[in-house]
Amino acid sequence: MTQSGVVLYGPPSSGKDTVSAELSRLRPEYELFQRLKAGPGRTTGYRLTTAEHIEQLAREGELLYRNSRYDAEYAIDKRGVSELVDSGCIPVMHMGQVTGARAVGAFPISWVKVLLWCPRDVTEDRCQGRGDKDVETRLKVWDETRRDLLDHASEPWSLVIETQSIDPSQTARAIDRAVQDSTLAEVHDIEKLVG
Repeated sequence: MTQSGVVLYGPPSSGKDTVSAELSRLRPEYELFQRLKAGPGRTTGYRLTTAEHIEQLAREGELLYRNSRYDAEYAIDKRGVSELVDSGCIPVMHMGQVTGARAVGAFPISWVKVLLWCPRDVTEDRCQGRGDKDVETRLKVWDETRRDLLDHASEPWSLVIETQSIDPSQTARAIDRAVQDSTLAEVHDIEKLVG
């Protein structure tokens, strides 16, 4: 099978963490790519570093993508992706920006780009249900994600999944089939999706 990777793009609480866990249960080759992170907030699922280190990697041309959100800086480094791929893993990337999902495609493996979507009220319910203390900030990011999608409505996706309608194990199986089949990305009706 061609070396593959998965990009999971979507707003807060669209199910990226849950679907990643389901993918790993389905096949152990799926492994969450831990982005570099400099700044406050969640530490689980990241490789903690400094803003200076991220800047140095950027100067050296070692980053596929970097962004700021939640008062922190994040980066996807080529070496980190290479290490996963070289060890036989299928990297699973979490993305919140279309430009990031596109930038990761520069790494030369077969990427399956998945748009996970849920309505704003579902994000709010899920955030409150898991006890997030920054619900308003996450809803602001949901709004930004919706705008990002509308601004990039012609961006192709391998799969578009509405996570309020499909359970995480079904979603993982659909993604795994797309990886096995090297499903090509195509343009979807984003305006209809995001309302």
